[in-house]
Amino acid sequence: MAQARGSKRSYTSKQRRRASKIEKSGEARGMSSSRAKQMAYATVNKEEGGGKKSGSGRGKKVNRSASSRGGSKGGRKTASRRSSKK
Repeated sequence: MAQARGSKRSYTSKQRRRASKIEKSGEARGMSSSRAKQMAYATVNKEEGGGKKSGSGRGKKVNRSASSRGGSKGGRKTASRRSSKK
């Protein structure tokens, strides 16, 4: 998977903060920093529809299902492993 190209200037400061927190959590789970950044901006794009500064798409509801789904996927995977492997 390739890094999303282009400037991140079209993202609001709130979107950048969210992406930063998602990126840090990915790195904490053992992802490389470049993969964590890809995942972070992909999550923000999926939930909010990309950068919001230009004016198009403003006022639409934000869908946070991608964030909550990611945490539950990891939890199921960990729970399914034997306790000696955790």
